[in-house]
Amino acid sequence: MNRKTLKFIVLIVFIAAVFFLARWYGLGEYLDQDKLRLWIGGFGVWGPIVYMLIYTVAPVFMMPGLPLTVVGGILFGPLWGTIYVIIGATAGASIAFLVARYLGRGWVEGFIKGERLKDLDEKVKTQGWKIVAFTRLIPLFPFNFLNYAFGLTSVRFIHYVIATFIFMIPGAAAYVIFSSSILNVFKGKVSREFLIGIVLVILVSLMPFLYKRLKGKRQNMKS
Repeated sequence: MNRKTLKFIVLIVFIAAVFFLARWYGLGEYLDQDKLRLWIGGFGVWGPIVYMLIYTVAPVFMMPGLPLTVVGGILFGPLWGTIYVIIGATAGASIAFLVARYLGRGWVEGFIKGERLKDLDEKVKTQGWKIVAFTRLIPLFPFNFLNYAFGLTSVRFIHYVIATFIFMIPGAAAYVIFSSSILNVFKGKVSREFLIGIVLVILVSLMPFLYKRLKGKRQNMKS
């Protein structure tokens, strides 16, 4: 067994281990919105740093990001909540990417033989950011899975980070703006931010559906 294969096996074991450990120890329970809000709020001025650190770790352990995003909106408001969410999520996505790149990319390269595959790999290297941007803007695939999957491709790390950061903003902003005023709704106050958030969440949720329809129409026009 060569070193590249061994590193790839380590990557698979690592991903499987963090996934099952997270489920086994019930780490998802710690993402309960009420518990998170009270716990992070107790850190005072250090709350944003603690929040971003948690968001950085969550993607690596395949933990869902939506509860954290909602908490960010409630604790820090629409502006700073969005900023903290984007920074934390991008950092977490980058760590998962680097784990996969270091442990698994060498193994994948061993299967890239022939001019066609090499050309395809080279295109991913130079234009892979477009795929990253697309999957971040239109969430058709699981966020946590993609972080590791992109690390196995030849997309440049800096391109991956920039595309992830920029194109996650619409979705993150939508949920943060919506959640930032949700507590007021329970008090009988419907704010402008809440209505804007609802519209944005609906638009983001419809993106995969609209994309599939547009893709279907294009295919019908070509056939």
